[in-house]
Amino acid sequence: MQLLVLLLWPPATEQYTAHVTPVCSAPCSVAMASSGEELSSSSPDWVDSGTDLSCPELTGASASLLDSGEDFEVLEDDDDDLSELPPLEDVGRVKTLAKEDAQPSEQAPGEAAEDPQEWLDVLGSGLLKKKTLVPGRGVESRPHKGQDVTVRLKAMLEDGSVVEENPGLTFTLGDCDVLQALDLCVQLLEMGETALIVSDAKYCYGSQGRSPDIPPNAALTLEVELLEARDAPDLELLNGKEKIGLANRKRERGNFYYQQADYVLAINSYDIALKVIGSSSKVDFSPKEEAELLDVKVKCLNNLAASQLKLDHYEAALKSCNLVLEHQPGNIKALFRKGKVLAQQGEYREAIPILKAALKLEPSNKTIHAELSKLMKKHADQKSMETEMYRKMLGNPSAGGAPAKCKDKLPWSIPWKWLFGATAIALGGVALSVVIAARN
Repeated sequence: MQLLVLLLWPPATEQYTAHVTPVCSAPCSVAMASSGEELSSSSPDWVDSGTDLSCPELTGASASLLDSGEDFEVLEDDDDDLSELPPLEDVGRVKTLAKEDAQPSEQAPGEAAEDPQEWLDVLGSGLLKKKTLVPGRGVESRPHKGQDVTVRLKAMLEDGSVVEENPGLTFTLGDCDVLQALDLCVQLLEMGETALIVSDAKYCYGSQGRSPDIPPNAALTLEVELLEARDAPDLELLNGKEKIGLANRKRERGNFYYQQADYVLAINSYDIALKVIGSSSKVDFSPKEEAELLDVKVKCLNNLAASQLKLDHYEAALKSCNLVLEHQPGNIKALFRKGKVLAQQGEYREAIPILKAALKLEPSNKTIHAELSKLMKKHADQKSMETEMYRKMLGNPSAGGAPAKCKDKLPWSIPWKWLFGATAIALGGVALSVVIAARN
């Protein structure tokens, strides 16, 4: 059993830049890249309704631009377009994803499948268990990470009430496209196998639950049958509509994780979306499709910066903001966030003109006004401290004034010019005496 767990456990390493192939994290999330929220100039509402496991709607009221717990606060106003919005862009309906990546354990050829009545402790913690109800076609038929799998799913609460039934849920294995419990255990299913999965809330919907049918901290029982596993489509062969749709699904999944405060997996999903957008293509796109892809890319980069700021990875967030500004120099969200990053790094002199540029684009925005006012005050305090420090280092020439200088002068002080002249005359006299003595 311990060997199986070791094989399942993925290394907790992740890349935080936009174009690195991301992976799901281990149960203990590794902090990656930073803090911050999304600015927006429109005001769509977050949807608050029950959804299924494959397409849950994000819940909650519109989020504030900045957290009150941050060192760099901004006052909020309900009439302010930027502060009304949730921190991420265009959050719509998304598919539920898993949080972890696990490699399936391999059995030797001819080895019998696990006992249908035996519970398998997937992670060794007792929080995620799997039991085979109907054996499959052998371990060689297990799906692999990166494949698109289709499963029959039935999800139930502990009291037996069914909260979801999906006869054909399809997702990419290992891309965090579904509940963490599902993503981990499907990698252990054989083709045609039906299994029962009992999962703690940690690997399902956590402390937030899913309104209205799944309460907070609710454990779930999943009945899953693996129907199909096939290789994912080649990104180079996707047409414009397919590529836009795939990138948007990954971005929306990142938004879901952001709302769940799982910024590691949010970054993972945004990275996957950016990888899809940045992949080479053998298909020609129309100008409209190119523009839509650029729009999705900008949204992903903005949201990526927001997640990186949440994890205090300022350099990574600054890079994401700069990538946005390369495409859209007047992007107010990127300008605001870049100013915030620089302010967090103590670069007030650089941050102030950037926030002024954002304010020029939207002069009525009270959030930027408040942020800029605080920043300018901090900058003034910093300059005052530096001035005082220099005075202490170099002394204060104006402290005693002219009388002090006169007071410090001794009555017998001789100017250095006089001393130099007297020394020169003495040396000249000595030299003359030597010359005269030599002639005699």
